[in-house]
Amino acid sequence: MRRRLSFFITLLSFYVSTSFAQSNKTGTWGILTFVLPSNKDQRWGGYAESQARTDELLFNRIFYHEFKTGISYAIDNNYVALIGTGRYTTYDYTDLDKGPTTRENRLWEQLTFTQYLSRIKFEHRYRIEQRWVNAGYRNRFRYRLNVVVPFNHKSMGAKTAFLSVFDEIFLNNEQPHFERNRVAASLGYQLSSSITLQAGWLNQYNNTLAGTNDKNNLLINVSYQIKRKKPSEQLPTVKD
Repeated sequence: MRRRLSFFITLLSFYVSTSFAQSNKTGTWGILTFVLPSNKDQRWGGYAESQARTDELLFNRIFYHEFKTGISYAIDNNYVALIGTGRYTTYDYTDLDKGPTTRENRLWEQLTFTQYLSRIKFEHRYRIEQRWVNAGYRNRFRYRLNVVVPFNHKSMGAKTAFLSVFDEIFLNNEQPHFERNRVAASLGYQLSSSITLQAGWLNQYNNTLAGTNDKNNLLINVSYQIKRKKPSEQLPTVKD
């Protein structure tokens, strides 16, 4: 098990160092999440999350923040539906004092489906978004595949180290139909039944009519899970 853990840490370090070397500036995504999990015994749940993004490492030059919340309903332990809403604000990172350049209100509906192959966990997430951006309205469609591998236990729980890797594609009904791709790899540790920490690398590639760009980021996620009377295994996923 120690050899396997060392291998995954080395592999993640290689990806992070290689990706950071592609850009002179690496941003930071800081995420704080509160989750009330839902399962077949306790159908209703929800979450609230705050997120800040910076142009440079370690929360230097914050240019973006979001606040969002959602209500979930467990069809069973493997299928969870959710409706969410959020407020998203973006600043010009070259001139933070001139105020927001983009304000967005968002509503979305999603379905999450989980699969288990021994200790390897697969999460499929399908989301439809309604977005009010500045003075306009847009739709968007997202699919994310997340893979979670706990190292020292077969399932997620207290005192579990894990690897999480996901890729997400963003589509819309206007040109260009392919809007964005987001890929991330992180290592994490579930300290207790409530607190989970993750840190790793995230790259976001954007495709617009004006051109394409991408940015590497340090991902830091702290999650607090509210205890339920009949708990079930919960995958440590980034909610956005």
